[in-house]
Amino acid sequence: MNLSSIAQFLLGVILGISILGVSGAAAGYYFFSKMAVTPSKPVFPEERPQSSEAPATSEAGGQEEEATIPKPTPAELPSGAYRVRVNWPDGLSLRDKPSLDANRLEVIPYEAEMIVLRTTDDGKWDRVRLPGSSNEGWVKAGNSDRIEED
Repeated sequence: MNLSSIAQFLLGVILGISILGVSGAAAGYYFFSKMAVTPSKPVFPEERPQSSEAPATSEAGGQEEEATIPKPTPAELPSGAYRVRVNWPDGLSLRDKPSLDANRLEVIPYEAEMIVLRTTDDGKWDRVRLPGSSNEGWVKAGNSDRIEED
């Protein structure tokens, strides 16, 4: 065995270990980056906002006809109030005071509508009311998108 063959053998071993190390690091980076992303929250049928124009069917005289339920006219909003839709995938906690330590009243699901009544002076909390109810409370600001009125 001469010096050249020993050098080739050592170079091959070092190169092989380097290739395995780099490919292992790349695979690890790929899988860990996939695990670091929070998956989107599933939206179950009972959490989806109900559409206001749902087709209804009635059966009269053996015939089935399709009727539409008219969309209710939106109630007048208080001065300065506007409608928003929740854009936070986990939903929002409706709280009794503008603080993270305040009591949770309920959870407002993803894509649910709310009416923003006012915002705190520092802009961190919104006073909201849920449409169709008298439930009011505070949610963290910036987790909803304004709905443009027609």
